[in-house]
Amino acid sequence: MTTKLSPQRPASPRFLFAGEGSSTALDFLERAMRSYGDSRQTEALLLSARDADPGCLHVYFALYKFYFYRKRFHDAEKAVREGLAVAARQGDFPQSLEELTPLSADWSDWGGAQRFFLFSLKALAFIRLRQGDSEESNRILAKLFELDPRDRVGASVIGDLASGCAD
Repeated sequence: MTTKLSPQRPASPRFLFAGEGSSTALDFLERAMRSYGDSRQTEALLLSARDADPGCLHVYFALYKFYFYRKRFHDAEKAVREGLAVAARQGDFPQSLEELTPLSADWSDWGGAQRFFLFSLKALAFIRLRQGDSEESNRILAKLFELDPRDRVGASVIGDLASGCAD
């Protein structure tokens, strides 16, 4: 079944990542931000946004943040991984950490899927750390430092937390 999307519009300045999303998805996101105190309604609106435009990276960011702040780490991880898959497809680079290299994409492209991917990897490292998996967190961080040696996404902050957990 093909879903007809509303016309595309640029994301609101409140969204961190470049790109467009359907008007419907961005409207759901705006409504979710306004209803943030009502967890059930917010989650329903975020899921509706994802369903309306599964390619809108802003939706995955909002979803994993929402779940993380509610300490629903399993759900946050699932949303991050879904967003990473979408970003990898949009950026035409591998999703697998093992296949990613500094040459897989222009990681300095601060307006594309690459930026979302790097930020989401950082989020995944933090989520894995919060779930008690420092080994996986460190593996993700090592890849982040390889792809972003200037630490533009701030992975060193999570690295410092991971180091503190190891002490």
